[in-house]
Amino acid sequence: MSKGIGIARGAYRLLIKAASSLQSPFLLAVRLYWGWQFFQSGWGKVQDISKPIDFFTQLGIPFPTFNAYFVSYLECIGGILLFLGLASRLISIPLFIDMCVAYVTADREALKSIFSDPGKFYAADPFTFWFAALIILIFGPGKISIDYLIARFSARHAVDEPQTSASAVKL
Repeated sequence: MSKGIGIARGAYRLLIKAASSLQSPFLLAVRLYWGWQFFQSGWGKVQDISKPIDFFTQLGIPFPTFNAYFVSYLECIGGILLFLGLASRLISIPLFIDMCVAYVTADREALKSIFSDPGKFYAADPFTFWFAALIILIFGPGKISIDYLIARFSARHAVDEPQTSASAVKL
């Protein structure tokens, strides 16, 4: 019986290792696909800004012109940053909030049905954008990102810093 448990533990460890090795490629795929989708959505709004302004006016969103421009450029620039993996967690916050506002203003029925009819909630237009931003906020951009390169570079230089500071104090 203990041999069977050992085999099961080994198989489980192998599964965990294999699944963990897919984390960064998965996060890269999420960032590339949804970064591009955010960019395209924002760029489409920028190209014909009168449509989002009219839509925001119909929804009763305050300052519809300002908010239409804000959301359009947020999605454009945020999409590019997600795509590159630069300031990923930081930009995922306003993108997530943007999609929360989209639910509250444009898909209120879907939002109200989150528990009574979950299919309606996740079939709504903002869901996949909302979920992608949430994934990057929680898990980060992964190792295949500019954020990761900056973190490695910073960590490498932080190790050198205390030695330099200590020697400067001795002088």
